[in-house]
Amino acid sequence: MRELRNNKVLFMAQAAMIAAIYVVLTLLFAPFSYGEVQVRISEALTILPVFTPAAVPGLLIGCLISNILGGSILPDIIFGSLATLIGAFFTWRLRNKNKFLAPLPPIVSNMIIVPFVLRYGYQIPLPLPLMMLTVGIGEVISCGILGMLLYTALHKYRRTIFRIS
Repeated sequence: MRELRNNKVLFMAQAAMIAAIYVVLTLLFAPFSYGEVQVRISEALTILPVFTPAAVPGLLIGCLISNILGGSILPDIIFGSLATLIGAFFTWRLRNKNKFLAPLPPIVSNMIIVPFVLRYGYQIPLPLPLMMLTVGIGEVISCGILGMLLYTALHKYRRTIFRIS
């Protein structure tokens, strides 16, 4: 019983830390974190579900808080956070597959969802395919490049950091 309780506490602590780091990184790099051309450095954390399922709610909460504090409109708060949740969930589902597949879900989910929020929520008059391209490039930089660098840095110490047996 005590071990189960400790696992729940560990799960909540990991989720809270991931959410906090996501918020700090998003707000610290705010000029690059919002808009039709964005490289949200915090999206590199979407690689973390490979190491712990606590990253899924942590990333959702972090994105939600970041969007609220960043002054996003309600559709962006909802659907932007949903894009991150979808990406994190499917990264977790792919955790035992090829490591190079792990950044794909957040790239694809944000590339599809965020341009619609930009177009219909913020009334940005750019064509949807162009915004899909710009958001996609930003996600490739943050998830694909920075996320894989983070993966490489954490992979060696995953059992110590995330208490994986």
